[in-house]
Amino acid sequence: MTAHHPALTPDRVAGLELTRGRAWPMGATVDETGVNFAVFSAHATRIEVCLFSADGHTELTRVALPERDGDIWHGHISGIGPGTLYGLRAHGPYEPERGHRFNPNKLLIDPYARKISGRLKWSRTLMGYHVGSPMGDLSFSTRDSAFAMPKSVVVGPDNFDWQDDRPPNHAGPETLIYEAHVKGLTAMHPGVDPTRRGTFRGLACPAVIEHLTALGVTAVELLPVHAYIDDRFLVERGLRNYWGYQSIGFFAPEPRYLDTGDLREVKEMVRALHKAGIEVILDVVYNHTAEGDGFGPTLSFRGLDNASYYRLAPDKRHYINDAGTGNVLDIAHPAVLRLVMDSLRHWVEEFHIDGFRFDLAAALTRGQHGFDSGFLDAIRQDPVLARTKLIAEPWDIGPGGYRLGQFPHPFREWNDRYRDDVRAFWRGDGHMLPGLAKALLGSPEIFDRDGRSATASINLVTSHDGFTLADVVAYNDKHNEANGEGNRDGHQANFSHNLGHEGPTTDPVITAARGRRKRAMLATLFFSQGIPMLLAGDEIGNSQRGNNNAYAQDNETGWVDWRNADRALADYVCRLSALRRRFKVLSQRNFLHSRIRDRDGLPDLEWWHPEGRAPTDADWNDHLHIMGVIIRASAETIRDSGAPEVFVVYNAGPARQVKLPEGDWVLILDSANPQALEKPVAKSYTAAEQSVLLFAHPDTPRAAAGTSSTTGGAEPKAKES
Repeated sequence: MTAHHPALTPDRVAGLELTRGRAWPMGATVDETGVNFAVFSAHATRIEVCLFSADGHTELTRVALPERDGDIWHGHISGIGPGTLYGLRAHGPYEPERGHRFNPNKLLIDPYARKISGRLKWSRTLMGYHVGSPMGDLSFSTRDSAFAMPKSVVVGPDNFDWQDDRPPNHAGPETLIYEAHVKGLTAMHPGVDPTRRGTFRGLACPAVIEHLTALGVTAVELLPVHAYIDDRFLVERGLRNYWGYQSIGFFAPEPRYLDTGDLREVKEMVRALHKAGIEVILDVVYNHTAEGDGFGPTLSFRGLDNASYYRLAPDKRHYINDAGTGNVLDIAHPAVLRLVMDSLRHWVEEFHIDGFRFDLAAALTRGQHGFDSGFLDAIRQDPVLARTKLIAEPWDIGPGGYRLGQFPHPFREWNDRYRDDVRAFWRGDGHMLPGLAKALLGSPEIFDRDGRSATASINLVTSHDGFTLADVVAYNDKHNEANGEGNRDGHQANFSHNLGHEGPTTDPVITAARGRRKRAMLATLFFSQGIPMLLAGDEIGNSQRGNNNAYAQDNETGWVDWRNADRALADYVCRLSALRRRFKVLSQRNFLHSRIRDRDGLPDLEWWHPEGRAPTDADWNDHLHIMGVIIRASAETIRDSGAPEVFVVYNAGPARQVKLPEGDWVLILDSANPQALEKPVAKSYTAAEQSVLLFAHPDTPRAAAGTSSTTGGAEPKAKES
């Protein structure tokens, strides 16, 4: 048991005892008598631990760590324990032209802090240089920054009752990812206690979990929950960093998502989601930190060892900026690699997280001589991390930074090519049938190599970064004026179309057309090989009013609008999810290449022209906007358990008669008429404009009747049988 220590006060400081301690583990570690501190710095001359009063306002003492083992400074302070507030100060050369920016006047967050208390207060004192000096960042600031800095918090064991928690561990073909923001998903949800909206506890609310399970969600992918800061330029505009891609603490949950400040709230959320069969995946930002470039604040890494933590330009003064945020971490450095690996393991072992989505993952593969797989190899061999779900955003903004399809198994990748081709096809762009065909098959031209499966592709039509689905069909242009950047920020190529009016409209013709296109794109997403990812709110028609870069909109623009939820659309998405589970051929592990199956001599895939024949090369290169496909269990599948074949038609053009393949068929879904019940059809069927049709044979097992609406309304869900 860990001894209890009262809050640190000025009269207790004199009684603290300092001993040499140990160099492992890193950070602040509680034991029976006190706390051991271990901090990395290869170039510092002295590292001090600063202890603060319980309110964080008064620095009570500074203790220089007495020992150094290699590049690890360490010491043990007896008489303190969990809850102690502390910070670090690092002494060493202030020589930016040599890559060193030590300044002991700047209080630093422990990179290994398990908890962070307080908010950053923007002040010139945070800068290591003298703001306004003609020498710029070569000048040296003597002002103390402690009053403006959050404090690190000593965390001890909490003996949390996991109640026999087990990871759901869904297989790839079973997976449906739901990308969500902790606050955005819950801030306006009527079923969440108002006091818990915007928090981990709000996300664990039964009403939210019931909605997710009704949709068939198997994994929630959360935007960053590591401790982060609000950028100064946003604060000056009266805005906040909503998305959270400015991490400063890789071990600490963001305090604003904690209801009471207790870290166990994260564990309660994970435990509740696991009980519902839902995995938790974290969007993590290890490519850069919130310290920015040489004119940014000194908050942690820069002050502890700038030359080790960051990739610097040849002149050492400036930073490589492959992330577009001012800096990139040097993952190739052993200490930095260790930091990231320790952070990942911490979230798995301490919080039972199931997987990670790596923001700008290409930046994590850059070494001194180009592409370096060291970080990826370290994860793949790690016994804790190798069993987690790993997803890469396979690009950054540096040279050669677009690396879609180049990450090794078991990494899966966000497939932006899928997004653009699917949007372009449904917009009616010419010559998009080949692009659609590749998208429907999980982009085998990109991913079918080195033993990777069709589930390597994370298929998305929308994500947090860009238009919502409702806005894809309502805006030709982005409308980001509220971000304060003159509408210059955000994607230019949105492959969107407003269908006749920019923004909201009550015109019934336009509204109906938008509804058809949304339903068609959703059906495409759920009927494609690969892993579908649904953006939170798309299932209820959520709009961001044309803002395609809502990173600073911590308000009703960025939050999911539950008050105006489209319940019929939500029920439709539930039905699509159920159909994907019902027809296993829609989500297979193996790629489909029209190979002949030994069991029946039929190809596992057949493309179908609406005239009732196989399409020719001329058809594929024509302005055709309609195509059908027969999907069977892969020729490489050893046992398909009698998985029935399906026939799917995608029509982005005007209504057109489609001759069906030989045999008896039942219309399972017509996205243009989603309320229609399943019914037998004759030899042909008219595909309405902007529609997806799903057919199966009459002997296909039927799904159970639907349940009530997932958004809390009383309207019944459309039946599937």
